[in-house]
Amino acid sequence: MPKRTQVYDYHKKHGNIVDYADYELPVWFEGIIPECKAVRTHAGLFDVSHMGRIMVEGKRAETFLNRLVTNDVSTLSIGQGHYSLLCNPSAGIIDDLTIFRTLQTKYLVVYNAANRDKNWAWLEKHREREAELKDISDQSAMFAVQGPKAGQILRSISGTRLEEIDKYSGRDVRVGDLSCLVTRSGYTGEDGFEIYVWNTTSQHPEHALKIWDRLLSAGKHDGLKPSGLGARDVLRLEAGMCLYGNDIDEKTSPVEARLNFAVRLDKKSDFVGRGPIQVQKEQGPGRVRVGFKIRDKGIPRQGQEIVLEDQSIGKVTSGTFSPTLGVSIGMGYVPPNISKVGTVFDVKIRDRNVSAEIVKLPFYQRRSEDTVVVMGQEMGLRDFRMQYGGPQTAVVHS
Repeated sequence: MPKRTQVYDYHKKHGNIVDYADYELPVWFEGIIPECKAVRTHAGLFDVSHMGRIMVEGKRAETFLNRLVTNDVSTLSIGQGHYSLLCNPSAGIIDDLTIFRTLQTKYLVVYNAANRDKNWAWLEKHREREAELKDISDQSAMFAVQGPKAGQILRSISGTRLEEIDKYSGRDVRVGDLSCLVTRSGYTGEDGFEIYVWNTTSQHPEHALKIWDRLLSAGKHDGLKPSGLGARDVLRLEAGMCLYGNDIDEKTSPVEARLNFAVRLDKKSDFVGRGPIQVQKEQGPGRVRVGFKIRDKGIPRQGQEIVLEDQSIGKVTSGTFSPTLGVSIGMGYVPPNISKVGTVFDVKIRDRNVSAEIVKLPFYQRRSEDTVVVMGQEMGLRDFRMQYGGPQTAVVHS
């Protein structure tokens, strides 16, 4: 039977519910296009309570994590976090995750909902003495506020200048009489924050509902919209970010996925998958992840063939119509010698080959309040709006 998050009653009343990762979650509320537009221009509120959250605590917590993840946990100060990967001995990606050091010997680890059981079993299997694991996924709620007005909205309910929180950092914040952890990372290409509400379950959701309702009320005049899985997926692809199960999996290495920024081969401790990653970096991978835009009509989808000179050279792993840029975009894997920006190939969409061009990732990212980056080109927000006209109308779920 599917699970429900703490704010399911709101979703049931206002959203379009689907089954996702064993949860009943909203795919959209008002619609994918308006929700994407809200995040790009104002803010969106996402319920991500289905994601896995564990606490790792104890004298050997740092050593334990460093032995399993690709990034260097020892570099984190209290309140800092980073993106990392969990790999198997062959360097296949078990999952991607974020790690935040909350105390000297305590860490919050957040990972994908679909991998909760698998990740827990892997961590338990390798757990060391003096490193305690506690799954808090069902005893906490997690909301994400994404968009240029995110900080302003959260500040209005907390009285805290969240602009002072660095990217991939966090701090405890009081919202009324509730203590929450707020971190700053995001999955949309916009500035954004995650709010962790402690001691709340689907059976006793009062604390979570209180924060959710307060966010919606505070953000109403700033254009905040509740947003679902559909907009989240479109926005993360525009930001060039990987979705586990589509763009990365246990048959894909960090080198192939071009996630080397999350791998620290120079850290003092050894870690699972380090040898194969080192070899692949030295010898080069057989394929690499690229981003591309469609030059003709058609929307790329996962599993479609990438074709060059009538030969299949790879497959699409993610694809959609970008409402922000007004073009169809996608990611996939191709041989390294065909991965250069500007290379043209075809994507087999239904029964025809459609021309596509490799572009620099991310497709879209806000660099500052007045600047965005589009496929490697930095431009002012005014010029961006003149050229792209803001979010476009199109069917993104066909």
